[in-house]
Amino acid sequence: MKDKLTRRRFLKRASVTAAAAVVLPTIVPSSVFGANAPSNRIIMSHIGVGGQGSGLMRGFVGLKDSQSVAVADPFKSRRQRAADYINKKYGGKVCKMYADFREMLARDDIDGVVIATPDHWHVPAALEAARTGKDMYVEKPLGLCVKWNIALREAIQRNGRMFQYGTQQRSSAHLRRACELVLSGRIGKVTKIEVHAPAGASGGSTKPIPVPDDLDYNMWLGPAPWSPYTQHRCTNAGSWHVYDNSIGFLGGWGAHPLDIGVWGWDLEGAVPVEIEGTGRIPTEGLFSTVTHWNIRGRFADGTEFKFIDGGDLTIFYGTKGTVQVGRSRGKFRTDPPSLATSTIGPNDVHLPVSRHHQHNLIEAIKTRTQPVSNIVDAVRSDTISHLSDIAIRTGRKIKWDPKKEQIIGDDQAARMLDRAMRSPWRL
Repeated sequence: MKDKLTRRRFLKRASVTAAAAVVLPTIVPSSVFGANAPSNRIIMSHIGVGGQGSGLMRGFVGLKDSQSVAVADPFKSRRQRAADYINKKYGGKVCKMYADFREMLARDDIDGVVIATPDHWHVPAALEAARTGKDMYVEKPLGLCVKWNIALREAIQRNGRMFQYGTQQRSSAHLRRACELVLSGRIGKVTKIEVHAPAGASGGSTKPIPVPDDLDYNMWLGPAPWSPYTQHRCTNAGSWHVYDNSIGFLGGWGAHPLDIGVWGWDLEGAVPVEIEGTGRIPTEGLFSTVTHWNIRGRFADGTEFKFIDGGDLTIFYGTKGTVQVGRSRGKFRTDPPSLATSTIGPNDVHLPVSRHHQHNLIEAIKTRTQPVSNIVDAVRSDTISHLSDIAIRTGRKIKWDPKKEQIIGDDQAARMLDRAMRSPWRL
């Protein structure tokens, strides 16, 4: 009980501090500081400007207090298209293109970077950003393995960087409210957390074909093992469902509802100490990540954990009721129903408020206060995905020490917490 109260007080203090820091610029005359003057804008850059990356880029370009000046992507056509969009929005040639993101991050005039690459690039690119003094927005899932995630967390903390995870639901009011209800004890003691995420996919061509002229394929692969280029390898589906590049929707989509489970539950560590289960892995075609799964486990205090494919939900079961929530507002339901509209009082838990996920990072860069989706929770939720994957692939119960962040009593499974990088890439 002492730990629970301590963390609740911390959450309330953090939200009050963040709110005060965010409000400050609005009460200082703009004639004094020129809050949105060009010289005071946060200068942003972008690594990966495909589908999700270009969407995030448009979000940042639309903000008055930030300016995007550089893009990097191994596809020449993508970086050209992104640069053209930025230049048109700003009315001048302000955006520079890079085939190698390291050259872009070496610039001293850039404050932050948005990383929306294929999954296997998230941590290596973010590590370089931390080392070069850049704050960052990193798309989910986090890394290819737990060891990479821990290395990034240490680099973020050591270099004092602001990190915003791409779990945008933390900027949704109904999801924040659902978590506040659970944290405030409205459903009593939490006895079970159940998470649903969409299933993965099988298929994909394995036939080698020529690399497109506008793609630097060696850079696209980066730290991943070398493999021949095929029709589907560098598509969205290939990025999501090839095991060299991802652990599939266990992490790629699971990151969203798992993150809400971490955000809405008051347990230090928030990673199950035991995980076991079954899953289906394709035996033909290019795609090789888990497609269907049924994971069971328990947390250190005995709370049950379940993670299955199908849907997009986080459900908290308690001794006095339940809270169910998904990214769609229509999935927010409670038992009893009156709980959904009950008042969150001044003595209840209040989580930090963000109404715009990209702008929340810009505010954090300005005020040096933590964004709503921090690196610590990103590592926690991603660890659950990886332990689930390891349990399925080994066919054994995985025992986890949340303090040492190690698998206990299974050397083979413990080795799966790390992955080798293709030379010359390294952590």
